[in-house]
Amino acid sequence: GLYRFSPSANKKSKLRAQLIGSGTILNEVVKAQALLEGYGVAADVWSATSYNELYRDAHAVERWNMLHPGEKPRVPYVASCFANAPGVVVAASDYLKSQPDMISRWIGKPVVTLGTDGFGRSEDRAALRNFFEVDARFVCLATLSALMRDGQIEAKVVQQVIADLGIDPE
Repeated sequence: GLYRFSPSANKKSKLRAQLIGSGTILNEVVKAQALLEGYGVAADVWSATSYNELYRDAHAVERWNMLHPGEKPRVPYVASCFANAPGVVVAASDYLKSQPDMISRWIGKPVVTLGTDGFGRSEDRAALRNFFEVDARFVCLATLSALMRDGQIEAKVVQQVIADLGIDPE
């Protein structure tokens, strides 16, 4: 249900991020990886092939651990994937934010989720992704905003990104 699709080529940057994409939004996440490189952020891209299966696995592991207190605890697959993955985590979906939220508690750090919560839109994909703020620009912005909240970059960097990417903050 999850694999590292494209590790960052930049191994020296202190600014790190883990980007999760699923389905067709994965293309936008890969574009965001390239945008982030321009701002000095080394981002690994992960493909989530099934949030449902990751969720089921994690709950099955928790149940097994509860019923086998004398045994070595098992680790959910999603937790093992991110155990040594440095940086902030941003997950984008062409579906509701609740899809990546399903696995966020096992990632081991806060997760920023982007999704297409809402209804009644009949635009092309590019317009919809802009409206719901899930295209590459918003994945990049969400990542830099998370780095700012984590105290790793200053607000002025995020403000510059908003201007650079032509994002209307209102």
